Amino acid sequence: MKHLQAANREPGSARSAFVLVHGAWHGGWSWRKLQPLLGQAGHLVFAPTLTGLGERRHLLSRDIGLNTHVNDVRNLLELEDLRNVILVGHSYAGMVITGVAAAVPERIGRLVYLDAFLPEDGKSLNDYVPTMVPGYERSVAGNGEGWRLPFSGALSLEALGITDPADVAWMAPRMGDQPYRTFVEPVSAPEETLAPLDRVYILSSRRPHYLAAVERARARGFSIVEVPGAGHDVMVTQPAELADALLRLAARAG
Repeated sequence: MKHLQAANREPGSARSAFVLVHGAWHGGWSWRKLQPLLGQAGHLVFAPTLTGLGERRHLLSRDIGLNTHVNDVRNLLELEDLRNVILVGHSYAGMVITGVAAAVPERIGRLVYLDAFLPEDGKSLNDYVPTMVPGYERSVAGNGEGWRLPFSGALSLEALGITDPADVAWMAPRMGDQPYRTFVEPVSAPEETLAPLDRVYILSSRRPHYLAAVERARARGFSIVEVPGAGHDVMVTQPAELADALLRLAARAG
């Protein structure tokens, strides 16, 4: 886990705690371009790596599910005694931050879904991508020993909007296997618990399941922000634009 705090903020200025939760196959490393931009503005920035991924890939096992990752983030909030947190979840991590917010709503200042899944209580990630499930299951059975989903064969960096050769060279060796249980385990998140929270959806791609998610978000009264043309991994392709959007949210939090 990486934690960043800048020292060059104005004395007495408001400071937020950002907790950035990465998506499937990624790790805390994926926020590397964004973290300094938030830290230089004087905010606390945490970028935990979920169990079994990134530098914690040695912990990868068939026992890791969505609740494991919810507890990763919940434990961070509690052990660091973080409150009024701006909790950002990218992609799969929309599932994670939803579970975290339902468990410890008193620690959340703002919930930010970054081109992310926006689940309903009792649903899993796979419920939102039914056309992709057969391919996932073939890959899990053929290349993942029946319990892990390799990135190769499920998606490509190009599909995430990553086309710059330097970014491809940086990311390709770091994309890990996703414990498949995280995609099939349902989230526990009653809407009545989440509804009082300040919720934001940031849309950066045009993938159908995120377009559907942003419509559900709009119907629930979320604030909607767009970073057009960035692609799914906006924290890599347009970190400055994403930082600007997040810093505006922090200023609004006051």
